[in-house]
Amino acid sequence: MDRVRSFVAGVCIVGLSVLHSGCVNIQIPPPPTQLEERQVSGTGKDKILLVDVSGMISSEDKASFYTLPSMIATIKEELTRASRDESVKALVLRINTPGGTVTASDIIHHELKLFKASRKIPVIASIMDVGASGGYYIASSADRIMAHPSTVTGSIGVIMLTVNTHGLLEKVGVEATAITSGPRKDMGSPFRAMTPEERGIFQGLIDSFYQRFLTVVQEGRPNLQMEQIKKLADGRIYTGDQAKAAGLVDEIGYLEDAIEAAKKKAGLTEARVVTYHRPGDYSNNVYTKLMAPGPLSALGNLDVMSFVRGGTPQFMYLWMP
Repeated sequence: MDRVRSFVAGVCIVGLSVLHSGCVNIQIPPPPTQLEERQVSGTGKDKILLVDVSGMISSEDKASFYTLPSMIATIKEELTRASRDESVKALVLRINTPGGTVTASDIIHHELKLFKASRKIPVIASIMDVGASGGYYIASSADRIMAHPSTVTGSIGVIMLTVNTHGLLEKVGVEATAITSGPRKDMGSPFRAMTPEERGIFQGLIDSFYQRFLTVVQEGRPNLQMEQIKKLADGRIYTGDQAKAAGLVDEIGYLEDAIEAAKKKAGLTEARVVTYHRPGDYSNNVYTKLMAPGPLSALGNLDVMSFVRGGTPQFMYLWMP
């Protein structure tokens, strides 16, 4: 049997009486394996690789029937494979994300910069529905940024997510006590209010991450002066047309336009568009989401509130209205 085919397991369901007992077949997906190449469209020996940056940007492994590699691990695996394939002549980033954690966004940006330095091939970013905050941070690593006519992008800035459950705990008669080695050890604790001094410390961290974001944008948008970027980077979002007028994106176009731009920049007259996938994934055109279909795939979508449930403050390049 083909290894990408789902395994079938028989499960017996027993009712209150023997007469109501029976068996049903449940499809269980195969365990994840190494990435494999799949052609999506085009002809020729040269390739344009389509890489997905979709969903919440995080270093968390994806929850599914099996634990799947995180976005960082998957993109690193894709770039490593592409770096060894001389037939890959250009890379198109298909971006559809509101952002995510500061570090995860920075790591993917860093890996893309290393890939560009190593292979010296064109990298085109194509922003779909949303390419905000961390999504735009990653797009800044590309040689050219294209936005869909109805794209939402921008949201350049940093937000810290935390919760304060002190009032709720008082109502239910629960008191949390922390024994610390210093007065700032439990700063950001969800069990007490934040002091002005602690807020100032957190603000200093956020300002540092924000400055890094501005620097990344300036490196990717050399046509913009830092003062212009600061005016654009107050956290607001932009439509594709507004972002183009502001100089944050280069062109308005569809994903096929980004592929053609990559082909042209690589000096190719024909090329095959390919993706990397794990056996069991479905992909028959450039708009197919690179995730296995069916109800189990929904488990791979990361809930933003999972970042604050643990109580630890999170620094995010994230658009979260």
